[in-house]
Amino acid sequence: MMQIDLNADLGESFGRWSLGDDDAMLEVVTSANVACGFHAGDPTVLRHSCEGAAARGVAIGAQVGYRDLAGFGRRFIDVVPAELTDDVLYQIGALEAFARVAGTRVRYVKPHGALYNAIVHHEEQAAAVVEAVVQYDRSLPVLGLPGSAWLRLAEEAGLTTVGEAFADRAYTPEGRLVSRREPGAVLHEPDEIAQRCVRIATEGELVAVDGSVVPAPAGSLCVHGDSPGAVEIARRVRAGLDAAGVGVSPFAGEPT
Repeated sequence: MMQIDLNADLGESFGRWSLGDDDAMLEVVTSANVACGFHAGDPTVLRHSCEGAAARGVAIGAQVGYRDLAGFGRRFIDVVPAELTDDVLYQIGALEAFARVAGTRVRYVKPHGALYNAIVHHEEQAAAVVEAVVQYDRSLPVLGLPGSAWLRLAEEAGLTTVGEAFADRAYTPEGRLVSRREPGAVLHEPDEIAQRCVRIATEGELVAVDGSVVPAPAGSLCVHGDSPGAVEIARRVRAGLDAAGVGVSPFAGEPT
């Protein structure tokens, strides 16, 4: 039976500002990329997300990003690599505290937003994030875009790498994400997204914005928790995978 993971970015509310429906998403996904307080999330939000994930058997991943609350982590920051390593260590450690209190552990690491996009090609910053994971726990898998500097350097460092594809994002003919500043960068039609995800899971490919077919090898599919209609999209994706005979389970096992 074919297997794939279904992940979503969660824990991104802050104070009285609410973003997404984490509790509903946790009923659908198998992995939760939980914000760590630098681009989104506060201690109470992080704790709630970790407790919700643990109660449902959903794997918790550290969603690490730039120190950019105002910009939601979607602005590139030319941070010194050594400082970026420390920032990532800080974030993993903060989330680990709440995961432990909830009775589980951080089980993988996934960069967020502008950092995710930067380390597709930014060698120094990619190496800095890799170094943080190596220093913290070499057993943690890392999640990212196939073909990125991030995954290449992580693999060279001996880390377990997992490629992901985005259910609700448009792709360029080069297999990169279309910038959110461009029209049509985010997809919204649930049935179209579900069909696309089934194709990724069963055939390892997707259709780019120019109509070309590009490889999309993925061990995990990401549905953005902050997209309009995110819960319904996630439900349709999971139903589509089930109907196609694709099993859905976390890619990261429970740490020992």
